[in-house]
Order: sequence, then structure tokens, then C-alpha cells
Amino acid sequence: MCEANAYLMEKEKEILVMEAVDRVEPEDDGVRLISIFGEQKFIKGEIHSLSLVDHKVYIQPQIP
Repeated sequence: MCEANAYLMEKEKEILVMEAVDRVEPEDDGVRLISIFGEQKFIKGEIHSLSLVDHKVYIQPQIP
């Protein structure tokens, strides 16, 4: 399978926010994650980076 896991970048930590991510949809004020099971999460932030070999999506949270 080719799905990824999504992580929030908090200082020097990676915090898992969703497993089995199938779709990543940038929106005006954040990122919508959709899993292979149809679960959805909205994260206020922006895509920091992708590691395609490791199947990871890194999201930088929006600072209030």
C-alpha cells in the first residue's frame, strides 16, 4: 500500500496525527487529511515536507 502517516512538527518532535493517510488537501487556512477509511481531520497549519520513501507527511502547525 502507498498510504502515509501524518505528523505535526512541534519543536524537535514528530507527533502522529493520522495513520493511513490517502489524501492531503491544502485549504486556505490549513490542511485536510483523509484516511483510506474515510476519516477526516483538519489541521491549522501548512505542509512542512514530505518523505515519500518513508511514507510521512510533516505539517507545521499554525502559530496563534
